[in-house]
Amino acid sequence: MLSRVADSIYWMSRYIERAENLARFIDVTFNLMLDMPANSNEPWQPLIQASGDHERFAEEYGRATQENVLKFLTFDESYPNSILRCLYSARENARSIREVISSEMWEQLNLFYHNVRNAAQAKDQILDSPIEFFQEIKLASHLFKGITDSTMSRGEGWNFSRLGRLLERADKTSRILDVKYYILLPNVSDVGTPTDDLQWQAVLRSVSGIEMFRQKYHGITPQRVVQFLLTDRQFPRAIHYAIVQAERAVHNIAGTPLDTYRSSAERRLGMLRSEFSFAEVQQIINNGLHEFIDELQQKLNDIDDAIHETFIEMRPVTTTEEVAAGQTQSQG
Repeated sequence: MLSRVADSIYWMSRYIERAENLARFIDVTFNLMLDMPANSNEPWQPLIQASGDHERFAEEYGRATQENVLKFLTFDESYPNSILRCLYSARENARSIREVISSEMWEQLNLFYHNVRNAAQAKDQILDSPIEFFQEIKLASHLFKGITDSTMSRGEGWNFSRLGRLLERADKTSRILDVKYYILLPNVSDVGTPTDDLQWQAVLRSVSGIEMFRQKYHGITPQRVVQFLLTDRQFPRAIHYAIVQAERAVHNIAGTPLDTYRSSAERRLGMLRSEFSFAEVQQIINNGLHEFIDELQQKLNDIDDAIHETFIEMRPVTTTEEVAAGQTQSQG
């Protein structure tokens, strides 16, 4: 597979997952607001902080009101990580590889983008009752992933799509947890103290995990929710599950047996998977969940760089004959 094609598939999948998770970010904040004082804008600043783009937001919008945050994260065409821009980028990547993906995938993504684009033209009406709109974004993303799994051959392209989706999901699930602690437990010394069950239910609902959590645990506690979303091996939106499956996707692409490595991408994913396999959640909480998540996000960024270096980056390849002739060539 051409590196250009692999890169487009990888980022198409990442951008769609990013758009869905932004909708989940906003959804969990609306759910948390149900238990906060009326007309409170307090939850929206932590949401911007967790996005990592608080400085840009402050320059362009100033105060973190509900309206400003929703416009920034959903419809801002100049912000590359807004939902609208993510879907635009996903669509452009898909456009360049239409011969590789199925026609059903293209049609769903094209419809998804235009629906959000049309909503941006009437954003004032959308922002008056936004919860249903963000539910539709999540469902449209689910439909695209279902079509992908139903119509794409299980080859390199499908594995690159899965790899992008899983790494993005691991990053964003960690940020949803971070938003929760940032809102209610801003100090490291407060982490692990009892919080209201309804607020933790809001976090679980934001990842569509409330029923799966209840099948495994009898009651909601902060430690159990953190353990479920960090280290569960079976729940598809848990970070550990995403890392394990991403590692398998990389090995499928490279043709390398599991528990071995021939590239920095395989090595970094294997190290992170091992770290989660032996992680103690109580120790993570005691040391500071926010700090742990910051380190995790940096490791995920390093893995993304390693994937680009291993599979995408153009690099010189020199044959014996070319060495003798003093020539080199480049390939992806």
